[in-house]
Parts: sequence; structure tokens; C-alpha cells
Amino acid sequence: MIRNLSPKLWKLQHLTALYLNDNSLFRLPTSISLLQSLKRLDISNNKLRSLPAEIGDLVQLGELMLNNNYLRILPYELGKLFQLQVLGLKGNPLGPDILTLFSEVNGTRKLLDFMLDNLAVSASHPPSRPWIQLSPLDRFTPTALFTVMCYNVLCDRYATRNLYGYCPQWALNWEYRKKGILDEIRHYAADIITLQEVETEQFYTFFLPELKRDGYDGVFSPKSRAKTMQETEKKHVDGCAIFYRTSKFLLVKEQVVEFNQVAIANAEGSDDMLNRVMPKDNIALAALLQTKEACWENGLPADPTLVAQPILVSSVHIHWDPEFSDVKLIQSIMLMEQLAQIMEEVGHSFRPGHKNGPNAVQLLLCGDFNSLPNSGVIEFLQNGRVRHDHSDFKEFAYKSVLQKMLSLSAKDEDFTHNFHLATAYGGNIMPYTNYTFDFKGIIDYIFYPRHTMRPLGILGPISEEWLEENKIVGCPHPHITSDHFSLLVELGLAPNGSLTNPLPSNHAAAPNNNQALTRR
Repeated sequence: MIRNLSPKLWKLQHLTALYLNDNSLFRLPTSISLLQSLKRLDISNNKLRSLPAEIGDLVQLGELMLNNNYLRILPYELGKLFQLQVLGLKGNPLGPDILTLFSEVNGTRKLLDFMLDNLAVSASHPPSRPWIQLSPLDRFTPTALFTVMCYNVLCDRYATRNLYGYCPQWALNWEYRKKGILDEIRHYAADIITLQEVETEQFYTFFLPELKRDGYDGVFSPKSRAKTMQETEKKHVDGCAIFYRTSKFLLVKEQVVEFNQVAIANAEGSDDMLNRVMPKDNIALAALLQTKEACWENGLPADPTLVAQPILVSSVHIHWDPEFSDVKLIQSIMLMEQLAQIMEEVGHSFRPGHKNGPNAVQLLLCGDFNSLPNSGVIEFLQNGRVRHDHSDFKEFAYKSVLQKMLSLSAKDEDFTHNFHLATAYGGNIMPYTNYTFDFKGIIDYIFYPRHTMRPLGILGPISEEWLEENKIVGCPHPHITSDHFSLLVELGLAPNGSLTNPLPSNHAAAPNNNQALTRR
């Protein structure tokens, strides 16, 4: 016979199930939204005539029983309960529009999808992301100055209701999202743009023609599976793209790194390499660019041969599955070995009489590495080495194969590379680059050569306050068109290939009031 609920109930935020059935409740307080851990809520056999909109904030709910009340309408916010499997509505005088949908096969899902798709977007657009100044430009030294963007745009085939049930279907549709993606790219107008999850057809029919209008040209490669497909299917395969501003850069050559092909070439009887690494069709795309005069600030270098600075830009997408940490690490080792070979090949074409290798051709490594900052992948890329018995290898038998691939002796305890890389973003600047309901973390990176380039500024994070106030449980969202946030850094390159006082490899500058400037 309970008619009212004690306010103390809302303090029990550990509750996963709450049974209020068979009472005399006339209303459900809005404070119900505080019980964020609820997975089962039973309010059957009461006297409810309406439900608060806040019930939609209980996104963990898997079962909601509302049988035998006096409900004539339901709030559209129920559509936000994307994990709801069981919904009890019988015995309520609901309208025919609701009952018709609900009575269909898979009616619960259809009703919730309808409500989410027709729910008004209450959140305002997020505030502009801050531009964080890291280091001043030396006004007395000629410097190649350019901005670099890294962005996983979430290809159409992966943007499904099954994966992103919290996002309305209309906001998942490519025709809607592609406009927001292009608007973001154009807004920041980076000189070099590296994209991941670009569908083949969308590169040629959308991204390339649109960005050519803005003074860019670009290169692209789909994942390896495209080679085995018919044309009708091939056009939907996603891959990596690199765009560059033609007024600042000249494309010298492009090359694709296919990890499954590298695995085959280096397997040498290793079942683990063939069974775990080879089936994954991830790729990296590399473009050798050359700076033009328009790229240089404060005049040109005194040595005219230094004007055309070669920069190898790579857009990478490493395997996603956390259960395959060994594959992620091996793909990263393969990547650096392949990039070193590209450097060796092209190094002889530049700087005659100068040292070839990483000091002659600069490396910019951008991409979705699907690896957290404490992973073996990032340890290897940033420190230049990883132990042969690193836990991410999962005790699979890769050691001898990798030693041969890297031309190391059996005595070597580490796998190494000779690039001296640093990441432009530190964890205290960007708490996450991938923001979904199930996962929030840093997996996208921009690596630069720490002895020859300096980050002068970076784009800060999406407002934490906006995400919290609007209860954004994950992206995509009507105002955020991918599940990844774009990264943007402004880099300065010294003409003699060496910076004085470069930032340390693990630099991370925290924004302050003077640094938080809106980028335009």
C-alpha cells in the first residue's frame, strides 16, 4: 500500500534491482534517475498515470516492468534505454500507435527505436574545443610550419544500431554524418589530414572531390580484403587516407603496408604468425611529401636544398580486438620495419652527401592504434624498444620470427626501431580519443620525431562539462558524428634537421587560462 517513496531510497546507488510492484504509487519521482546501476525495475500493479522523462537516464536497464498501471502515453525518453531486453506494458490503456508497434515481432526493440528516433535533441552544440599553446615559434629562424589532423571518421558499415544503440538512426546515417565530418575537417583546415575508416567509394566520390575544392590532394588504400572482392562489395571496404595541402606540399610517392602480406613473407613456419597475424587485413598507408616554399615561416633556409624537406606521413589502423594484443604489437613492429625500409629506399634520393635514414626523411606517424598508452604498442613506438617477453605477446612463439625479420641475434632481449618518436598528446590533455558507451580511452595518436620537430600547439578535448551535463553516454551523437575525436597539432620543423631544446619524449602540457584559445 506504499503511496510515496522515501528520498533516502535515491541514495542507494549501488542497487541493481528495485521491486516496487503491487503498491499504490501514483507517480515515480524524477530522482529515479540517480539509481544509475539499476538493471531491473519492476513498477507493475501500481496507479501510475505517467512516467518521468528522467527514466530514460537509466541506461543500464535490461528489464522494465510497467504492467497494470494507468499509462496512456510513454515518454519518448524511453528510447534511450538501448540495453532494454524486457518491457512489460500489458494492462495499460495505451494508444493504438504504441500498442501496434509493441505487438509486432521484436516489438520492444521497434518501439524503443521509434521513440529514440523521434526524441527531440535537447543538448546544445558542444562549445568550441580549446587551442592549447605548447611552445612559441622562434621568429628569427626559418621554420617549416604546418598542422596535422588525425581522425577516425567511422565508416558507414560499422555505424550500426547494434553497435551504437544509444544514437538515433538518422544521426548514424552516412548522409547525415558525412556533412558533420567534412565540416569538422574544413573548420580546422589542417595542412596534412590523415583519416581512418574511409570507405573506398566515399574517398573517390566524396572526400577527394570535396577536399580538392579546398586546395588538397589525397591518396588512399583500402584494407587487404578488397583484393578478393567483386567491385560491388569492394567499394564498401574501408581503409586509410592521407590528404595534403598542395600549396605547401608535393607528393613524391605513396606506398601501402599490408600486414598480412608481411606476416606471410616472414612466417617461416610459425603457426602463430599464420593463424593469428596473417588473417587480419589491417593496413598502413605511407605518403612521402616534400615541403614547398609556402610551408616556411620567417623566410627560407639559407641552404636552398633544405627548402624541399622530405616528410614521410603514415596513416595507420591497427587491429581492434583486445584479445589480440599480440597481433597489435606485431603489426606495430612490422610497421616500423616497413617504414624504415621505405626510408632507406627514398633516403638516397634526398640530401646527397648527408646522412640517410630517419634524420634525413622526417616521419609523421598518425592513426588509430587501438592501444592504450600503457600498452606494448605505445611503449614500443615511443621508447623505440619492447622486450621479447612483453606480456602483450601472450607467450606465443614469435621471438625467432621477429628476430629474423629485424635482423637481430638470439641474444637480443628487445625488439627495437631507430625512430625517436614522441606523441603530441599527453593523457592530462586528452583523457580519451574514443568515446563509446562500452569504452572510453586514448587509442588515437600523432607521433612526431622529437629531435627535429616541435609541437607548437594542439587542439584540446571536448568539454567534459558538456558531456556530463547532457548525459552523453557515448558517441556518435547528433552533434558528434564519429565515435572518435579528431586530433590536431601544429608542428615546427627546423631547417637543419635539429631543434635546440626539443620537448621531452613524454611531454604533456596542461592548459591554463592563457593557453585556452579557441582555434579558428
